[in-house]
Amino acid sequence: MSVALRMALDRDPDVALGTIATSGTALVVALVAAAGESPARGLHLSSAWPFLLAGLLSPGAAQILVTIAIRESGSARVSMIFGTAPLVSVTIALVFLDEPASAPLIAGAVLVAGGAVELARERERPAHLDRLGLVFAFAGATLFAIRDNLVRHLAVGKTPVPPAVAAAAALLGGTLLIAVWARRGIGRRWLRFLPAGVLFGASYVSLFEAYYRGRVTVVAPLVAIESLAGVALSALLLRDSERVGKRLLLGAGLIVAGGALIGAYR
Repeated sequence: MSVALRMALDRDPDVALGTIATSGTALVVALVAAAGESPARGLHLSSAWPFLLAGLLSPGAAQILVTIAIRESGSARVSMIFGTAPLVSVTIALVFLDEPASAPLIAGAVLVAGGAVELARERERPAHLDRLGLVFAFAGATLFAIRDNLVRHLAVGKTPVPPAVAAAAALLGGTLLIAVWARRGIGRRWLRFLPAGVLFGASYVSLFEAYYRGRVTVVAPLVAIESLAGVALSALLLRDSERVGKRLLLGAGLIVAGGALIGAYR
């Protein structure tokens, strides 16, 4: 999603259009998934309102910050910042959800933090990179983490709402907030953001399915794999503009290693 969004923003740098088009397309994907699972799981729409409110945080406010961050700082480095979200998620889960701590979990968190340090030490940055964009990315990642814990809290025996319906409700809430902020229609230019929106919608439904099945301390670190994927795809598809160096690859590797360690010893 990050790389596809960056490619679209290179053609059309309109953040408001990019955000509403990406979120709106993702909502359509989630609605299709919800319709597909409804014969087996039902809909339970009257119980979906907490997910609607959670969507105001993410994808609502978070996706606005993320789109700005990707335009200003590029997909590779923003993907790296996304990889730090598990640190926030795990901390919240340990403190507020009473999830158990373990040595591998702590070691994995340290590796994730080490990846973030490598990003901070990087010297081979593109000339266009704006560090403020990385601040926006971390703010967005923090909202991701809060959303993750809210979804897990609701999913554990507290709601009959199936995962795809919950994802669609969150995307609806977020898209409504983004529409109020953007104050514009999508128009034909939304087609440039269609790939990013489809990928975003598919990832959102998958994420909700995961949190319905696994603890935050397991799922969130595994999501950090997106850092390596984002950096690798940026190096492959956006080589000239992203300038992915050894330190960035090392940082992404540390983040993924941390997620793998936590997943292996869950």
